[in-house]
Amino acid sequence: MVQDLKNLSLAEKRKLAQQLLNQRIARAAQNKEEIELPDYTRYTYDMFMFGSSPEPSEIERFDDWVQATVDDHTYTFEVPRLQAQLPENDIYRTSHERIHVVNLSSYNYLGYGYHPDVIAAAKEALDIYGLGAASSPVASGTFGLHKQLERKLLEFFDLPDHGVSLFSSGYGVNSGSISAYMKQGGHIVMDRSVHMSILEGAQLSKCDLHYFKHNDVDHLEAILQDIQRSGPSRILVCIEGVYSADGDYSKTGRIVETAKRCGAKVLVDEAHSMLLVGPHGRGVCAEAGVLEEVDLLVLTFSKAFGGVGGALYAPRKTAQYINWYAKCRMFSCALDPAVTGGITKALELASGSDGDERRERLHRNASFLRERLQGKVNIGSSESWIIPVIYGPEKFTLPLSDYVQRAGLDTSMMQFPAVGKNESRMRLFVTSEHSIEQLTHAAEIILRAAEKYGFTLNERGNFS
Repeated sequence: MVQDLKNLSLAEKRKLAQQLLNQRIARAAQNKEEIELPDYTRYTYDMFMFGSSPEPSEIERFDDWVQATVDDHTYTFEVPRLQAQLPENDIYRTSHERIHVVNLSSYNYLGYGYHPDVIAAAKEALDIYGLGAASSPVASGTFGLHKQLERKLLEFFDLPDHGVSLFSSGYGVNSGSISAYMKQGGHIVMDRSVHMSILEGAQLSKCDLHYFKHNDVDHLEAILQDIQRSGPSRILVCIEGVYSADGDYSKTGRIVETAKRCGAKVLVDEAHSMLLVGPHGRGVCAEAGVLEEVDLLVLTFSKAFGGVGGALYAPRKTAQYINWYAKCRMFSCALDPAVTGGITKALELASGSDGDERRERLHRNASFLRERLQGKVNIGSSESWIIPVIYGPEKFTLPLSDYVQRAGLDTSMMQFPAVGKNESRMRLFVTSEHSIEQLTHAAEIILRAAEKYGFTLNERGNFS
C-alpha cells in the first residue's frame, strides 16, 4: 500500500520507487471482476512537485515513474503525431507501435491549422520574411506582417480607440499582461477554474489574491464588497469565456456587470471561445453584449486560429503600456512570420461565410457527441465543443488512456491537481471537421471503456 510520500525518508522513497518499477499491470478480463492496477498508478503529478527532501530527488523518482510506464507500454503522453491535427491521425507509441486514432485531443476547432489557404499564406510570409523574427517585438522583431495582423484584429472587433499587443505564446498573454497591469497593493479576484497562466500572472503581480466559487456571481459580489470596505485600490476580476476543464460557459454578462458596479476592471480569457461563438465569431463577450466593457480581452492563436501565440485586445493606451511592461513579451522573440501570415488568413476566413459554416458544423457535431454520451457517462455541465468524461480516481488515468488509444481514440487526460481529487477526466475536443461516423466510433470506445473501468452511470446518474 502506497504511503504518504511526505512522511517517508529519502531512502524509503527510493525503495518504494524501486518496488513500483517491479510492478506490472495485471490485465483484467472482460467480465466485471475488479481491475488490478500497478502501484505506480497511485502516483499523481503533484507528488513530484512537493517533496519533503531538500535534495533534487524528485527528479530521479519522476524518471523512475515515467520509465516504469514506458517499460509497461502504458505511457501515452508526448506521443508523436505523424500528420497535421486532422480528425484522424496516426500516432507512434514508445512501444514502437503505430496506431490509427480518431483525434479528439486537438484544439484545432475549425480546422484552420491545415486549411490550404492558411498554409499558402504561411508559405508566402516565410518566403518574404524568413524563418524567425530574431528579436524582441519592442526592438527589431516587429515586421509589417505583425502590424497587418494587428489592423485585422482591430477591424474584426471594431471598437474605437482600442489596440492590440501580440505575444509569442497564449500563456504569456495572461502571465505578462496581468503582472504588468496590476501592481502590489491591488486585488485580483479569480474564478476558481481559471487557467494556470492567469494564476501565475496574478502571483507575479504580488497583488492580494482572491478566488470565487466557479461561476458564482453572488460569491464574487461578496468578495468585491469586502475589498471595497478596505479602502480604494485597483481590482481586477479574471474569468474565461469557456472553461476547458468542464466545457461550460462563464456567466460573462452578469460577472462584468457586477464587477463594474463594484469598481473593478475585468479580464476575460477567450482562448477556447474566440472565433467559435458570437456575431462572426467575435466571442462570448460579444455574444453577451459586453465586449466594450471588458478591459483586457485575451486571445490565443493556438486554438481556433490553428497557430501559436496570442494577443491582448484592450484600450489603446493599455495595450501600448503592456507592450513595454509585460516582461515575457519584452524579453521574448516576436511571433514568427509564417505563423503570423497563417493566423491573419485564418482570421479572414473565420470572420466570413467560411467561418459561419464551420461554426454551424462545430455546434452540430458537439451536440451530437453530447447526446451519444449523456446519461451513460458523467459529462458534467458541458455545453460547448469541450466534452469532459469524468471517470474519477487518478489511478485509472494511465491504464485508461492506454486503453482508449489502443482502441483507436486519442483524448486529453486531466487529473489532480489540475482538477479536484478523484475528479479525473478525459476531455474530448470536438471540431467542425469531424464526421458523424468518427464521433459515433469515438462514443462507442468511450462507452466500452466506461464498462471496463466502472464509470458508467446508473439510472440515478451516479457511478455504477
